[in-house]
Amino acid sequence: MRLLGVDYGTARIGLALSDPTGAVATPLAVIESTGDTGADAAAVARIASREKADKIVLGLPRRMSGESGPEAREAAEFARLLREASGLPVVLWDERLTTALAERVLVAADVRRAERRARVDKVAAALILQSYMDAHHGPKEHREPPDS
Repeated sequence: MRLLGVDYGTARIGLALSDPTGAVATPLAVIESTGDTGADAAAVARIASREKADKIVLGLPRRMSGESGPEAREAAEFARLLREASGLPVVLWDERLTTALAERVLVAADVRRAERRARVDKVAAALILQSYMDAHHGPKEHREPPDS
């Protein structure tokens, strides 16, 4: 099952794609937001179709307390539009701290500041997607064998 990960933002939308087995997430692209959520959802839906995604995992920004704020409501509305535009299931997945972690990963990789801004959203999308896949499927090589 191929999954598309989405880090939704009002300025940029980061995208990541799983391998066909749904085990490894790879940063894919960053698209600039148009300010029209319907048009942005349609653009993401076209990419999902092009990449033959079976499901979309959209980051849900929650506060550290776990509460939902205005950003979470915007993400939920974007998920609704994305479902309509793509015809695919869209799962909301907790994205707390993924952008900060993505930034740290890029700094550790010695990526220059100007390049980090262009990459951070797709790296965050890959972290969201990998977290979802690990929680739901787990890497096959790390699964415990069934009891005999």
